[in-house]
Amino acid sequence: MAKTKSVYVCQNCGYESVKWLGRCPSCNEWNTFVEERITKEARNRPGLLDVSRNAIPKPLREIENSNEKRIDTRVGELNRILGGGIVPGSIVLLGGEPGIGKSTLALQLALGMDHQKVLYVSGEESARQVKLRADRINPTNQDCLILNETLLENILTQMENVNPDLVVIDSIQTLYTDTIESSPGSVSQIRETAAALLRYAKTTGVPVILIGHITKDGSIAGPKVLEHIVDVVLQFEGDQNYLYRILRSSKNRFGSTSEIGIFEMQSSGLVEVINPSEILLSHREEQLSGIAVAATIDGARPFLIETQSLVSTAVYGTPQRSTTGFDQRRLNMLLAVLERRAGFRLANKDVFLNIAGGLKVSDPAIDLAVIAAILSSTLDVPIPGNTCFAAEVGLSGEIRPVSRLDQRLAEANKLGLTRMFVSRYNTKGLDTASKNCKVVPIGRIEELIRSLFGRESVD
Repeated sequence: MAKTKSVYVCQNCGYESVKWLGRCPSCNEWNTFVEERITKEARNRPGLLDVSRNAIPKPLREIENSNEKRIDTRVGELNRILGGGIVPGSIVLLGGEPGIGKSTLALQLALGMDHQKVLYVSGEESARQVKLRADRINPTNQDCLILNETLLENILTQMENVNPDLVVIDSIQTLYTDTIESSPGSVSQIRETAAALLRYAKTTGVPVILIGHITKDGSIAGPKVLEHIVDVVLQFEGDQNYLYRILRSSKNRFGSTSEIGIFEMQSSGLVEVINPSEILLSHREEQLSGIAVAATIDGARPFLIETQSLVSTAVYGTPQRSTTGFDQRRLNMLLAVLERRAGFRLANKDVFLNIAGGLKVSDPAIDLAVIAAILSSTLDVPIPGNTCFAAEVGLSGEIRPVSRLDQRLAEANKLGLTRMFVSRYNTKGLDTASKNCKVVPIGRIEELIRSLFGRESVD
């Protein structure tokens, strides 16, 4: 006979308590406990993995290696992030903000795998809505199976009947199981449904892709156990006002987490951006002041971005400091270095900084490009379009070295840039003989002003 008990579960972290608490002792959040009734079945209760009582330990040398062939997703950027494709029996969690393109990417993946039987479970859209989106994407896999269901037991039954090669769940927050008396999207429901899907993936070898929503602070909604039990966690980032989307991996048991993929949202779906540097750099007929090109690296991928700056007189009294895609506190630090080490006065100046393309950059190698753009806007002298920068700026005004300069130089050389300003401490062992891009080593900000603008200071 089924046993029923009532527990209080924190909706933020999943902590359970036998009584209601005002503050969660695990995540320290207030008023997050909700009463949930859980029905425990004696048998066949969904769990992580079924382990036999007769299982015995084996020496490591007797365990066979599993060299299974990965499943080709037909999306080059996604294959590279996953490490070559989807591993059979793995479970992938795809998270992102609403409207960023999670469902479009998942449906595009399902419709493009014409060599596999794909089951697409939609708990948020009807079959007609999925069909409208599929027609816009122009599918090649017309045999993709669409299932509108949110009850876990029915979904597992259809999986056994269909025997698919790949399962896509859109989304994990809409599923629920009858064994728990709580609403879909609660911590208990997410935990149990994800555990049952994991058990299905590991026992059958069928990979499962889960789409998950995120909270206000940018983390995936649901308990942290959801991210722990899955094999791969992918984050889909971007701004709805821009066309570009960045897919990065925060967890990957089968590959590296340093790869990123860039997509462009179009009317026909998401299109891979093979060479993002060519798109992120504007092709201008005339040179404009306040623009500098930075050679940055995000994950394992080098690309060139355009740093735009505008320095003007503060007409409203208090000077403004505004940034888009760059840390404002770091901008204030760089402005203080300019004022103290190079005599750059900002008492009555507004400074605006923008990273073109809607990207958010945290690479410290962009510091030198930011300073060059600010100096160019202040002097109203354009920087030649064939020049780029890759160095960090210290508090004493010295130009500090950055990592993987050879990859940055190779990317600049590929796009036809002929000059790169770097730290003088970064040139040891650097191969410049086979590159058309000339390396200009500098040690302090004063040398940058002298080499770039032909003067000793900005005054």
